Amino acid sequence: MIYKSKEGEISLENLTRLYGAVVIDMQSEIAEMSLEWFDLYGDKVKLINYVLVFDYTPPGENQRDKKVLEFDTKEALIETMQEVAQFFQK
Repeated sequence: MIYKSKEGEISLENLTRLYGAVVIDMQSEIAEMSLEWFDLYGDKVKLINYVLVFDYTPPGENQRDKKVLEFDTKEALIETMQEVAQFFQK
């Protein structure tokens, strides 16, 4: 299965995890946090962008193998998540 994004084709084969998150700046430290965390504490940090992470890292591996799509709005992230979810509903 291939998802065709604006940045190119992304394979959905061997996908270990697929999740939405935010990238934030917290006192000059850049971090990736969950959407739920941002809903609770977002007023205390600077939002850089929303991301959809396609993680291919096998369980137990330390070196991350992932592809990340970046979004300016939560709505754009959710819309793309819904598009990708359709591949798994077939």
